[in-house]
Amino acid sequence: MSSRPRVLVTGGNGQLGRDVRDVLAGVMPDGGVLPAGRGAGDIDILSTDIDTLDVVNRTAVGEAFESFRPNVVIHGGAFTAVDACESDPDTAFAVNTMGTRHVAEASRRVGAHILYVSTDYVFDGTLDRPYVEWDATNPQSVYGRSKLGGEHEVAAVSGGDATVVRTAWVSGAHGANMVKTVLRLATGPGDGPLRFVDDQHGTPTFTADLASAIVGLALDRRPGTFHVTNQGETTWFGFARATLSAAGLDPERVEPIATGDLDPPRPAPRPANSRLDNAALRLSGLALLPEWTESLTRLVGVLPAVAERG
Repeated sequence: MSSRPRVLVTGGNGQLGRDVRDVLAGVMPDGGVLPAGRGAGDIDILSTDIDTLDVVNRTAVGEAFESFRPNVVIHGGAFTAVDACESDPDTAFAVNTMGTRHVAEASRRVGAHILYVSTDYVFDGTLDRPYVEWDATNPQSVYGRSKLGGEHEVAAVSGGDATVVRTAWVSGAHGANMVKTVLRLATGPGDGPLRFVDDQHGTPTFTADLASAIVGLALDRRPGTFHVTNQGETTWFGFARATLSAAGLDPERVEPIATGDLDPPRPAPRPANSRLDNAALRLSGLALLPEWTESLTRLVGVLPAVAERG
């Protein structure tokens, strides 16, 4: 068997998973940079998604792990449609909680270190400061409860050989996200105002940066919980305005609206405060991600080329 690291990725076709795959392969993600010392050919990779490995199927997960024998697992596969989770809690818990139990169990059996990607939705959003890793969790949505359930499963099953990465407000070159939504609305028919909520505060995160940090933490087998976001904070209103500015469009088209005035209202409650303090990274002396505005500008710049490639 090869002495190179063997990394199994779940959710490998998602917007974060695509960039994780690139980083592991030594390829610079669209709009991102590689961790120091990583290069193509250094790692054996098995990338999976629901069509090749349904994490709900415990038997299939066990067989895949026994066959590939990873020594590191990056578990990003999840049911992330927040409002859909609210109306289908059984699927949310089957994928995000029980599926994570299966991945953690299989990781333990083959001696692999598991990194689990979690979310700001594990908090209730009532603090008047950014959340640190040791703050009490209190999710208010089915999605948040199911992802916190995944954190508990990783802790219980892995025997302590696990990393939890909580992140927030994620956008990237692949898949659907807020950056693409804002640009689609701004360049579509009509020139009326675009309304975004100004009472939800968060720390935007960009997958090209996040993927590099995740790969570094996973390969270093860093245990414990880390908040990993880009630096700086804003509201969705501020985020939309910054996106239009980065694209050379008129930010004045964006108007603020209160969450309570959304029509129709969102089925799942959103935390008013999703700000995550990257305290564990900082106190470990590890590199922090760039300012979110810097990474937003970089992402907007590469989106036309990504769209052209398909």
